Amino acid sequence: MIHKFLRFLTLNLWGDNGPWESRLALVAEKLDSLKPDVVALQEVREVPERIVNQAQALASHRGYACAYAATTRGVSGGGDEGLAILAHAPIGAHELRVLPHSTATEGRGVLSARIDSPEFGPFWVHTTHLSYRQHEGDKREEQVQAVHDVVAGRPTDNPQVILGDFNAVPHADEMRWLCGLTTLGGRRVFYQDAWDLLHAGQPGYTWARANPYIERLGFLRPDRRIDYIFVTPPRRDGRGAIHSARLMFDEPVVMPSGERLFASDHFGVVAEVQMIANRTTNPPFAVVAG
Repeated sequence: MIHKFLRFLTLNLWGDNGPWESRLALVAEKLDSLKPDVVALQEVREVPERIVNQAQALASHRGYACAYAATTRGVSGGGDEGLAILAHAPIGAHELRVLPHSTATEGRGVLSARIDSPEFGPFWVHTTHLSYRQHEGDKREEQVQAVHDVVAGRPTDNPQVILGDFNAVPHADEMRWLCGLTTLGGRRVFYQDAWDLLHAGQPGYTWARANPYIERLGFLRPDRRIDYIFVTPPRRDGRGAIHSARLMFDEPVVMPSGERLFASDHFGVVAEVQMIANRTTNPPFAVVAG
């Protein structure tokens, strides 16, 4: 039986911070139970002879293809940090586009992957990680426009999905622009914010004081929704419709020591997006003159 929708998950992995091996095991356990079709990851670490690429480790033995691209080379502690996309269907192509205001010590990019689904046909998925400081809204404005340009340059008959850590709250101009609520650079666009579409008015915090790991960046305001899943506009035939959206990894596991283990300093987001057209028995609309 072919389902109409695919399940998409985004999570900032937080690299090798904190008890990273236990955290990664928690992520792997959730992937085994949730079985998302596509996973977008940020802050993926790889350190030669010390840390096997975390995205590839999660993909291994789970039937996922993996596309990874380093965004920052020579991270403190050695190795690289980057973005990754995992998919149960083959990944036919992938490309990293460097975003404005990316630096050697703080790389910013958008990783795009073409998923060659035998059931749905090819579609593009994009994951990104934008500038994180709260006063860097002007940088993020340029970055979201660059992300949109990447999406617009990948025309496809199927919906496209953007997932990632945008480091901005929903009412920030850069996020309002993506949702078609304001103009930037004389342009308007429109993407569906999966969480807001189904939970309007609910906070959906992904950077939350309930998670003690955020204390390492205590200068950042807690209780913000900064991780998103965006989908291109829905089609008349039902493709692109968002069927569900919820937080993931927002509950800790209590270890035998009493420690509350979270998967990351971020909570994740998961959404189900319709990829197959609705069947209809209705005749097409007739145009009557006069």
